[in-house]
Amino acid sequence: MKNFIFRALLAGVCVSSALAATKDLVYCAEGSPEFFSPSINHSATSFDVTQQIFDNLVTFESGTTNLKPALATHWQVSEDGLTYTFFLRRGVKWQSNALFTPKRDFNADDVIFTLERSWKPEHPYFHVTHQDHPYFNDMAMGEVLKHIRKVDDYTVEFVLTEPVAPFVANLAMSWAGIQSAEYGAAMHAAGTPEQFDQAPLGTGPFQWRAYQKDRSIVFTAFDKHWAGRAKVDRLTFLIDTDPSVRWAKLQAGQCHVLAYPNPADMPQMRQDMRVKVLSQTGLNVGFLAYNISKKPFDDVRVRRALNMAINKRKILRTVYQHTAVPAINPMPPIQWAYNREVEDDVYDPEAAMKLLAQAGYPKGFTTDVWAMTVQRPYMPDAVSVAKLIREDLAEIGVKVEIKSPEWTDYVRGMKTGEHQMGLFGWGGDNGDPDNFLNTLLGCSAMNGFNVARFCDADYDDLVKQAKRSSNKQERADLYQRAQVIVKAQAPWFTIAHTVQFKVVRREVEGFELSPLGRLSFHRVFLGQPSP
Repeated sequence: MKNFIFRALLAGVCVSSALAATKDLVYCAEGSPEFFSPSINHSATSFDVTQQIFDNLVTFESGTTNLKPALATHWQVSEDGLTYTFFLRRGVKWQSNALFTPKRDFNADDVIFTLERSWKPEHPYFHVTHQDHPYFNDMAMGEVLKHIRKVDDYTVEFVLTEPVAPFVANLAMSWAGIQSAEYGAAMHAAGTPEQFDQAPLGTGPFQWRAYQKDRSIVFTAFDKHWAGRAKVDRLTFLIDTDPSVRWAKLQAGQCHVLAYPNPADMPQMRQDMRVKVLSQTGLNVGFLAYNISKKPFDDVRVRRALNMAINKRKILRTVYQHTAVPAINPMPPIQWAYNREVEDDVYDPEAAMKLLAQAGYPKGFTTDVWAMTVQRPYMPDAVSVAKLIREDLAEIGVKVEIKSPEWTDYVRGMKTGEHQMGLFGWGGDNGDPDNFLNTLLGCSAMNGFNVARFCDADYDDLVKQAKRSSNKQERADLYQRAQVIVKAQAPWFTIAHTVQFKVVRREVEGFELSPLGRLSFHRVFLGQPSP
C-alpha cells in the first residue's frame, strides 16, 4: 500500500534536468531530512523541509527575529507570567492527499494534539516514527508546562509551572509546527499511523508530493493557504551533499537557489553575472565538544590543555577561508547578552603539554573525534577540521582517530554520548540567548543537544534564573556571568561563527535571508533569466 501511494504521488511531478517552466522553483539542498514531522527533527536540513509544509502559532517577521502572528492572531500573558492565552485564526484550511480529506478547518484541537505529542507518553503519536522529541525535551518544555486547556474552538490556554521569558519565541521555532489532529486520528484508525509522518499534511504554503531519498523532494503550491497562494506552482529540493556539484547545477540552470556554498568556490561565484551572492552575519556557532562524562575529559585540565594545543586561526584560514570569525563564547557576538570581556584560549602547545602532564598524561593518550560528512551552516567541512585538530593534538602526544557515522546516526550518537570528542554546532532558532546557553549546555539537555554532557550547578542556576526573569537587563547580566563559567570549565573548544551565504540566480526575486537560517519560498518568484 505504501509503495503504491508513493508511486501515485510521484507520477507527474518528476524533476526535469532543465528548468523549462517559470512557475517551477528548484532549490539545491545539501542533504535529506531525518523526518517529515517537525517535533521529532534535529537538524536545519529537516526543518528547511517542514517549514514549507507547516505553520506555527506565531512566526518571525521576514529577515528579523521579531515575532508576528501566524495561526494565532494575537495572544495575552497574565501578570504573573504563568498563563498564555492564544486566540486562533479562523478559516485556516488543511491540505489533503490520497489518504485523507479534512472535514474541518484548523482549530484548538490541533494545537493541543501537536504539543501533547511531544509531551505525554500516552499520546497515540508519542512513539510513532521516533519517540525522541529533541527540541521539546532540551528546552525542558515538559517541566515548565502545567497544562494546555481548550477554552473554545479558537482559544487555547497554556499554564506554566514557572515564568519562561522566551516562551512565545519558543513556539515560533520550527519544531512547533502545528499538525492535524483529525488526520492523525484517521491514520491511527486505519492502522497506518506511520503515514501521518511519511505523507505529511499541514496548513503551510506548499504541499508535500513526493520524496526520493538523497535525490529530491517535490512540493506544489497549496491553493488555500491562509496567507495567500505561493507565487510558484511547484517547489523542488534537489539533494546533493557535494557543494561543488550544487554549484555546477546552479551554473547549468538546474536549480535557482544554492544552499551552503563551498568557501573555495566563493571568488568564482562573486564574478559570475548569472548569480547573486547573498550574505548575512550568522546567528550560529561551530565547536568541538569534549564528552566530559568520559575519561580523560572529566578533568578540566585536560580540556583546557587541548584547547591551548589547537590552532584555531589555522582552521579558520584553511577550512572556513575567511567566511567566519573566531568563536570565543558559546553564542555569537551579534546575540544580545554576549560577554565581550571573556578572553579566548591562547594557542600555546608548550603550555598545553605541561598542563597535560599535570593532569597525569605526560605522554598523552588515545581518543577519537567525530566529524560529520554533511556540510553544515556552522561548519563547511568537518572532516578537514578534524584532520587539522588531529595534527595539532599529535604534537602534544594525543593520538586521534576520526570517525564519521552517517548523519542520522551521527546526531543520535552525539546525543547519547558515544563519542569522546565530536564536532558539532548550532544555529539560533529564536533570537534568545537561552536558545544557546540552556539548549546546548544546560543540565536538562544532557541527553539532547548538550553533547558535551556538561552540567555545572552554578552555571545552570544562572541560566535558569535568566530564563525566568522578565527584565532584559537582569537576564543579560546573568547570561554574561554564565559565559565566564563555561569558558573556565571548557566543555568545548569554540571554533567559529560563520557568515550565512545563499547563492541565487539573477531571475530569482523575493528571496530573503533570515538571521535564524530559516528558509521561506512563499513570496519567491522568477523573473527573466540572465543571458
